[in-house]
Amino acid sequence: MRPKKTIFKFGIDLGGTKIEAVILDKDHHEIFRKRIFTEQEKGYSHIINNISGLYEEMKDFISNQHHTVGIGTPGAISKKTGKIKNSNIVCMNDMPFVEDLERKIGRKILRQNDSNCFAMAEATMGAGKGKKMVFGVIMGTGVGGGIVYDGKLITGMQSIAGEWGHSIINSTGIKCYCGKIGCVETYISGSGVERKYFESYGEKLDMKEIVKRSRLNDEKCKVVMSEFYSYFGKAISNLITILDPDIIVLGGGLSNIEELYVIGINRVRDYIFNDELRTPIVRNKLGDSAGVLGAALLGV
Repeated sequence: MRPKKTIFKFGIDLGGTKIEAVILDKDHHEIFRKRIFTEQEKGYSHIINNISGLYEEMKDFISNQHHTVGIGTPGAISKKTGKIKNSNIVCMNDMPFVEDLERKIGRKILRQNDSNCFAMAEATMGAGKGKKMVFGVIMGTGVGGGIVYDGKLITGMQSIAGEWGHSIINSTGIKCYCGKIGCVETYISGSGVERKYFESYGEKLDMKEIVKRSRLNDEKCKVVMSEFYSYFGKAISNLITILDPDIIVLGGGLSNIEELYVIGINRVRDYIFNDELRTPIVRNKLGDSAGVLGAALLGV
């Protein structure tokens, strides 16, 4: 009987500032990790070359043994054009990124957005390990999410499954950059809360300062944060009503707000369509590593 090949899993996480790479062995043990600068100001071709150079280094590290390649990127692939859209790395928008990168490195790659990579990592190796259905939430500058069921990503027919940040929570509310009115993202993202504070009081404060001052009983910040927790409760309760996941794992910068796990969960309890809240809503375990680990786990 021929022995099974050792399959290494390459993960690459493309961000606006850095590109991070990891190699996992067959038991999901990390054997290689490296970060380089994205240098997006040098253009699209330069980013492709940076990823290609990093890939060659990874390939050399395992002596070019059998491996898969997964990559997480901001934005999505348009089903209509096959090109990147809605990426905060602006030079990548309207470019055939996957096709160009595959041509450059000479092999097939698997790509997902950063929220799906986060969800995959937390479901497999993090806070959602052992749960059947995991919903991974990203709350930072924007709001995103991903669904993992029985160890598999659920992306949907149009590759928008889990994009709860652009479900409408207030039809007479704030206009979102996507063109719709009252998206979840406009109320429970860092940028959304900062905008609310500025519009209410004519002063610019960043999210950390708003949270800090609310803890010191600043009335203006307490009002803004109270609304934030209320919309969090409404948005998460809607999510639970539709999916009823076994666990919700929070990630992104706003997941570090301790009050979410008390006040926020209480607001979910207020709005949920049930006589009790049984869904665990927990902080992530993998932190900044979730994106690159999730990218590696795409290669199954």
